Amino acid sequence: MKIDSHHHFWKYSVNEYGWIDDDMKSIRKDFLPEDLEREIRGAGIDAVVSVQARQTVSETEWLLGFSEEHAFIKGLVGWVPLSSPNVKQHLSRFSSFPKLKSVRHVVQGESDDDFILGNDFNRGIKVLKEFGLAYDILILEKHLPQTIRFVDMHPDQVFILDHIAKPRIKENIIEPWRKNIRSLAQRRNVYCKVSGMVTEADYGKWTEEQLRPYFETVLEAFGPERLMFGSDWPVCTVACEYRRWGAIVHKFISGLSVSEQDAIFGGNAVKAYDLE
Repeated sequence: MKIDSHHHFWKYSVNEYGWIDDDMKSIRKDFLPEDLEREIRGAGIDAVVSVQARQTVSETEWLLGFSEEHAFIKGLVGWVPLSSPNVKQHLSRFSSFPKLKSVRHVVQGESDDDFILGNDFNRGIKVLKEFGLAYDILILEKHLPQTIRFVDMHPDQVFILDHIAKPRIKENIIEPWRKNIRSLAQRRNVYCKVSGMVTEADYGKWTEEQLRPYFETVLEAFGPERLMFGSDWPVCTVACEYRRWGAIVHKFISGLSVSEQDAIFGGNAVKAYDLE
């Protein structure tokens, strides 16, 4: 089974999706399950993991509804108020939904660069294992030192790093991202999604060769047993068509064994998210 480990749905409104700026105006519209199903069928992808795009409990409820209606949605990454003293109540409420596999907070959007080290937030993280949930890490590369400390606070928690920690690809800057990503990868409870790379480059001028050093770094650091394919659809479409991104990742991993390629395109997502 080939799995896209990272995509979003939304009904567009300027108030809720203000981060979609003029350079991304092509995605100022609705993206719903029927739209994605057409894309994945054309690209040979069998199933997906849906990821929250709004930081509301209603977003999690909305995604759970889709997951019950569409068999190709095998898992989802929702949002709950991890810093709230009521976080366990929210997780208990959602525990009856087996497709909720992970939660995520948009740490990259926090004004405090040390947000991920906050006491209240980490109390919430400690509850996740009780409910069998992973945590998706969404950060910018500047947050990697804090993220390493954060992961070390939770050695038994499964973490999935989104978008290879958003290195500065547009500027062709690889350090200190490379040094820090190698350090993070030494923590065996961390997986990494090969996603979001084209939108960290220049939307119209990026090249495969420009992306290659970043891909080779995460492949060497995490190994084929902890990398997973993700499209970041529909965000990726401002720079790259869905099918093309899948083909690029296939090309990048073509020198690996068949079993290693299968792991990156599905097996690792099944393992990290405990998909059925």
